[in-house]
Amino acid sequence: MHLVIRAFTAQKEILNSRFNKSGITLSWFEPGDAIPMGDLYIDYCYEKNGAYFNTITHAPVLVNSVIDTTENMPANFVRLNGWDGFIENSTLEIAVGNKASFSAISTVLTAIGQPFLVAPDCPGMVSARVVAMIINEAYHGFGDGISTKKDIDTAMKLGTNYPYGPFEWGSLIGLKKIYALLVKLKETNTRYEIAPALIKELC
Repeated sequence: MHLVIRAFTAQKEILNSRFNKSGITLSWFEPGDAIPMGDLYIDYCYEKNGAYFNTITHAPVLVNSVIDTTENMPANFVRLNGWDGFIENSTLEIAVGNKASFSAISTVLTAIGQPFLVAPDCPGMVSARVVAMIINEAYHGFGDGISTKKDIDTAMKLGTNYPYGPFEWGSLIGLKKIYALLVKLKETNTRYEIAPALIKELC
């Protein structure tokens, strides 16, 4: 199986380790390169830098698109949660828009021994939506003077066994991404009202 991957430099070590398995070969794609033939295309730069694999029709394309759904994507595109803080997870969180794309991506991921979970095709999928809500609530508490950022991070890590506290998550993922996801989620649910302290920190 040949994988064609577009990724940021800091991500390549993690991905190389993940896919360094017998029977798998990798090509690291850079803009301007000719797109090689592959069995699976993975674009971790999609959300920030736009699409590069739109011409691919013979194989599934995984794109790091946590906020935007597959509604306006090519039929063979499958969403992937590739945000920092999640990319290290051994199990991929994906969202599919149709049965054909699910069949194609599940066949390839199973063939390369890559565990995956299928989330709803909605903004934030599952894990990013939950973490964004936790970060938002932490900013509500911080803005109300409940505690310091450091103490809130410590309490969450000790109380929930999360790898990061909410402010650590926010820093790792990027508050602009969290804000953009919350704005999208708030369109259909007012419980995602954005904490004033979070907005203030972005100003």
